[in-house]
Amino acid sequence: MPYGYYQLVRFLGMVGFAILAYHNYESNRSMAILWIVSAILINPIFKITLGRALWNAVDVLWAALLMASIFTPQLRSNE
Repeated sequence: MPYGYYQLVRFLGMVGFAILAYHNYESNRSMAILWIVSAILINPIFKITLGRALWNAVDVLWAALLMASIFTPQLRSNE
């Protein structure tokens, strides 16, 4: 894949995590903090270098958290 694709994915991920943090700020502050940390970690401007194995673990953790936030009412914001 071209480098621009990964930059786009990182940017969209950062925006998505920031939106999740915004929506969860009032109802579930611990999840909002987790989403803010995720947005900072994936940002395309100031890259945080982790090893491939650690990035794979972070990706699996994000996937599990995102799925859990869809199916678990306690992790969703109360809109």
